[in-house]
Formats: sequence, structure tokens, C-alpha cells
Amino acid sequence: MQHVRTKKLSDEIMEQIESMLIDGTFLSGQKMPSERELALKFAVSRPSVREAIQKLEAKGLVERKQGGGTFVKRRMNTLVTDPLMALLTTRPETQFDLLEFRHALEGMAAYYAALRGQQSDYDALQDALSNLPSAAQQSDHSREAEALVEFYLTMAVAAHNVVLLHVMRSFQALLKDNIHRNLVFLSAYPDAQCMINSQRKNIVQAIIKRDPEQAREASNEHLAYIEKTLLDINRQDMRMQRALRRIEVKE
Repeated sequence: MQHVRTKKLSDEIMEQIESMLIDGTFLSGQKMPSERELALKFAVSRPSVREAIQKLEAKGLVERKQGGGTFVKRRMNTLVTDPLMALLTTRPETQFDLLEFRHALEGMAAYYAALRGQQSDYDALQDALSNLPSAAQQSDHSREAEALVEFYLTMAVAAHNVVLLHVMRSFQALLKDNIHRNLVFLSAYPDAQCMINSQRKNIVQAIIKRDPEQAREASNEHLAYIEKTLLDINRQDMRMQRALRRIEVKE
């Protein structure tokens, strides 16, 4: 008859902390609670917590800084984004590929946010929408891009899908870069900016109404409009360049 092996307490604590990393309770680069706080939270001894932290450190999930505490490893996100960031930097045309990819991610986030979101999620989403810069503040593209990334991540949190949330967080730097580039191009077109602002409100309204299909459609319409507007701007620039070249030749 085989002996039944009982799981060590430190392993159970480690698994609980891993679950908190997965569901976004602890974010990349974030300082974790102290051993004493974790011991109180899990109702266990500090040595058990310390052993669990050591195991997480051995897995490369956390790092301990002398006198500074324990932090979630930052590289968990950047391992995914670094190669793509380099690609987007050298190949600006891939910005449209990222826009197409955003259709899938943000459309899914909007759909499941409407399907599964709680009132607290909807309150957070409305706050994120309210925190977007006003028309008078939209000249600060970097600040606006950061606020928009926070808005889309809040929508992903409301979807209650940990894989979707982590993919969105992994592409956070790429998302900000893409949004910033788009804002720079669109800044000369106030009518387009007004339309885009209105479309974001439509997404939130559909989510709060708990209409998944309408939420996904609103998200897709929003991104399709941005894509079409950017393509139109590029075509206008190309026509302008050709016209200037003809003028130079005549001169």
C-alpha cells in the first residue's frame, strides 16, 4: 500500500501566490506585500511564507532586493514585447498589422466585459473613460496614449479572462506605441478625433447595457474607422508628394 503524500504548506502558499500573479493581483514589477503581511493573509507562519517566496524566486517569477522587499519579475512581460517592439520601430507599416490584431483582442475584451462584467468593473471603466484627456489636453499625445492604454486594460480586466488580460498586458508597450503614432497622425483632423471619442463612449455604453454583440461591434467599428482614416491620410500624403515632385520637375 502506497503512502499518501501530503502537500507542503509552502507549496500551497506558492500556488496561491502564482494564482494571484495569473489573475493580475500582482503585476509585473510590483512590490509584493511583506512576509508578515502574507503570513497574516494566508493565516500561516512567516517561515512557510519565506520558503514559498524562495520557491517562486527559484522559478524566476519574483526577485528579492536586499532591504527593498520582494518584487514580481519585470521580464515576464518584456520577453514577449521586445522583439515586436524592435520590428515596429524599424517597420512602421506593421502598425496596420497591429491595428488588425487589436480588432481581435479589444473586440473580445468588449464582448466578455459586457457578458461577465460586474458593477465594480463598469464603474472602473467609466472612470477610465472620464480620465481620458479633454479636447483641450489632446495635444499631449504621450499622456493621452497612457490614458487610453489604461482604458483598454480596464476593459480587459472587466472581461474576466486571465489569458486575454495577460496578452493585453504583455503588449502594453506595443499598444501605447501604436496609439501614440495614431494620435500624432490624427491630431490634424479634429472631426476624426470627435468621432473617435464618441465611438469609445459607445463601446462603454454597450458594455454597461450588457450587450456583448453590440459591444464587440462598437469596438470593431471604432478600430475600423481609425484604420480607414489613417489609410486616407496616407493616400493624401502620397498624392501631395507626387504633386510636389511634378512641380519640381516643371521648374
